[in-house]
Amino acid sequence: MNKTYVGFAVMVVLGVVAPYTGAYPIFLMKALCFALFACAFNLLLGFTGLLSFGHAAFFGTAGYAAAYSIKSWGFAPEFGLLFAVAIAALLGWLIGSLAIRRQGIYFAMITLALAQMIYFFCLQAKFTGAEDGLQGVPRGILFGYFNLEDDLTMYYVVLGIFLIGFLIIFRTVHSPFGQVLKAIRENEARALSLGYDVDKHKLLAFVISTALSGLAGATKTVVLGFETLTDVNWPQSGEVVLMTLIGGIGTMFGPVVGAFSIITLQNELADKVGSWVQVIMGAIFVICVLAFRRGIVGELGALFSRKKAGPI
Repeated sequence: MNKTYVGFAVMVVLGVVAPYTGAYPIFLMKALCFALFACAFNLLLGFTGLLSFGHAAFFGTAGYAAAYSIKSWGFAPEFGLLFAVAIAALLGWLIGSLAIRRQGIYFAMITLALAQMIYFFCLQAKFTGAEDGLQGVPRGILFGYFNLEDDLTMYYVVLGIFLIGFLIIFRTVHSPFGQVLKAIRENEARALSLGYDVDKHKLLAFVISTALSGLAGATKTVVLGFETLTDVNWPQSGEVVLMTLIGGIGTMFGPVVGAFSIITLQNELADKVGSWVQVIMGAIFVICVLAFRRGIVGELGALFSRKKAGPI
């Protein structure tokens, strides 16, 4: 637990000083949004044992909800974000209520199929802008005081949103509810035999994960000022799986490390290798599965534990 507190303090310090290291604020904000997305996904996969192939549906739908409510209805950014989170949570409850009835690959396929239905809805609906998406979404003024058009102000708001989301996940994992989720992950039949309402716990974990994924997607839309079909399409679901895997499934900081690693690689390689960046991402995925199954943070933690234990 103490190591987690130290890691959180280091993460906060790095987040505060990051804009002054020469890194572009837009890049940092995008990375933070995906870090929150990966952490939310990890709550479901790493701590509950449920592999969703459709989390882009919540990430992208919340982005559309925030974009439309802010641009067309004139919502203030705080209300646009809250509306988007509510939509993502509601959608998560609807999809989760169907998906949790199955386990393993069947659960994953149900989430993928329903997410693709959401994608085709966004493709056909007029208010989403179809293939053009929603452009020109204003950042506005947060709480009537913070001008989000300023990149530095926007960055610290995004950092605050990420830290709040991270703390919600941390508190969830380290609560009695979180211990039940871990028991379900390890042996669902045993958790059921102990008298726990397994479906109720899985559904609540699913809704929390989708709500925070929606918060990440809505925040990204406010940062960039647009929302497109890319965020709701199935490759986005695969990308968050890759981020979580590379960083370390079932660790608190792994998804953060994985998200920053992937976004950095994409940012650096996009202009140099073009579409080949997807091939490189695929190769990294294979290497991690074969050689570093614990991910970056998981492998470092295991190495530290071995050194601390000393020779046998």
